[in-house]
Parts: sequence; C-alpha cells; structure tokens
Amino acid sequence: MRPASGCPMENPDDTGAPFGVALIGLGMVAKAHTRALQDLAPRVVLRGVFTRSAARRAAFLAEQAFAEPPALYASVEAVAADPAVDAAIVLTPPNARRAIVDTLSAAGKAILLEKPVERTSTAAEAIVAQCAARGVPLGVVFQHRLRAGARELARLMATGALGAPAVVEISVPWWRPQSYYDEPGRGSYDRDGGGVLIAQAIHTLDLVLSLTGPVAAVHAMAATSRLHRMESEDFVAAGLRFANGAVGSLVASTASFPGAPEGFTIHGDQASATLRGGELRVAWRDGRVDVTGEPAGTGGGADPMAFPHDWHRDAIADFADAVRMGRPPLVSGRDALRVHRLIDALVASSRDGCVTHLDEETRP
Repeated sequence: MRPASGCPMENPDDTGAPFGVALIGLGMVAKAHTRALQDLAPRVVLRGVFTRSAARRAAFLAEQAFAEPPALYASVEAVAADPAVDAAIVLTPPNARRAIVDTLSAAGKAILLEKPVERTSTAAEAIVAQCAARGVPLGVVFQHRLRAGARELARLMATGALGAPAVVEISVPWWRPQSYYDEPGRGSYDRDGGGVLIAQAIHTLDLVLSLTGPVAAVHAMAATSRLHRMESEDFVAAGLRFANGAVGSLVASTASFPGAPEGFTIHGDQASATLRGGELRVAWRDGRVDVTGEPAGTGGGADPMAFPHDWHRDAIADFADAVRMGRPPLVSGRDALRVHRLIDALVASSRDGCVTHLDEETRP
C-alpha cells in the first residue's frame, strides 16, 4: 500500500484549475462525500449531482452548503457531456454500475467507485477491462486504508519490521437491525451481490490483503442467522491460507448486537500488530508496546454512517491528484479485484462444503 499523507491535494497541477467532479447517486454515503468535497474546495469542486430519486434530490438541495450550488443533472449522459467534469464519483448500488461506467468511460471521464466494483468478480473484471481499454482512470473507495493506524501498519509491513506474517486473525462483529434489510434490494444477490462479505467485511478484507498479499485457499461456512430476514448471508466463518504461507481466521457478521469495531491482528516473528477501529497497537517481542491512531466509529453498529468523513476526503484527494499526475490511485479497479475474488471463493467454499483454492498469483 502506498502511504498516504493525510493532506489533501499535495501535488496539484501547474494550472491551478479546479478539479471538477460529479456525484452519481445520493444514498447513505453521499453525506460523507459532500462533506469531504466541502473540505477540498476550491481545489476539488463539486460540479453537480445526478440521482433518480426526487426525494433525495430535494434533501440534498436542502442540506448542501456549497459556496456555488452544484447543478442537478437530468441523466448520466448529461454528466458525461459536461466539459467541467473531470471525474465522476459513483455511489449507486452495484447492480447499476455497468451502464453508468459504460457511458462515463466512453466520454473519457475518470471514475471513482464506492465499493464494491460490481456484484461478482466476473462483472467487476468486465468494468476494469472496459476502463483499461478506453484509457480511463478507475479508482475504488476503500477508505479504511487511509486511517492513521492503517498507514503506520503499512509502513511497518513494507519495512519488514514485524517479521514475516505467521497468523492473521480477522474479526468484523457488526450489527444491522432488520429495518436495514427491509429496504428493497438490501442484502439481495440481484442488487448488492450478497450480504456481510461484499457489503461490510469487504473493507477489512481489502485492507488485510493490501498488507499481507493474496490468500491462496479458504474453507468457509456462511449462513443467515435467525436474527435477520434477508436473502444472503449475515454470518461467515472461515479458515484462510495465505500465499506467503501464513494461516488465518475470519469471522464476519451483521448479527453481533450491539456491534463492535472491526479489526485484525497480524502475528509476525518480531511483533503482533492489532488494528481495531482506527487504533494500531503493536506488541513487540522485547516488551515494548506502540500505539498509533485512536478509536473511531466505523459504522459497525445500528447507524451505518457513524464514521468521520476525513478518510473519504483523503481518498477523493488522492484520486484527483492521481488523475492529474497520471499515476495510479491508492486503490485502482484492478487492485480491488483481489478482494472480489476472495469473497467469491468464500461464498463458493461455503456452498460446496470444501476448500476453495484461488489462483491470485497467476492472474493479472
């Protein structure tokens, strides 16, 4: 993982012109993005928004506090046709992504997607391939990589200070009330692509993979507990074997009332590092304990939006800077395929009742 500075837009281009973005979709996470864009102004400017929901359009107009009111686009095609838009941030459910990406990429617009890329690895790969073929920058918002504790752990892993990873323990003990899944399509395969894995645990899994490298094999059990009425899984337990030889465990749930911060521990030869809710605690074999970051809400309880917008701000800033400088963003679409393939393998292992092997090392 490339360390992030936490300082928005450190390397703007020489013109000093604002980087124009549009929001497509105004769901729950839109508030974090609008607050982030307010912080980034005037170097990054929200040109306009598009959503099919009249209620969400009205709520956005009532709540937004931008110095220059953004436009309300009538369609995705209108976003693609606006020369003031350098990039679009897509916040729609996964099942709406393909057509939107097709329209935007045909117009040469850079695209930043909220996770996941799509509902399955195959669909995500198609989006990544399309953007690559058209030379369009594609980034994915995995904001957990931008927490101070995560950045410090990435530095330690990159320098080898912890030693080789031996055991990785991952826990996502989140809670969602039934009202969350009562929204039409929420937790369905048709709209979301699944449940706790692709909608919640994906953040932690992406972060772990960015630090440890790929998983080679999984043996999983996924289920829907009697605490929820939903189509997909709200509980997963799995054993993991990493390509580097480390072994690990995963327990992820949205049935763990009242919800607790997600986290993981990487046990290495020299130390054990635990990242939980934004705070990194490193216990060295010589008795030292180092702490970086601080506990922070991550949306693990009944309120999915109970987290700061700072990490989204830095993700947007990194993407804008990457587009202007012609470098890859912190998390590219291709980077995101690794966690998609892991999730597909976990689901397949649970369905088939056997170990599922991944061929991450040989895939582009």
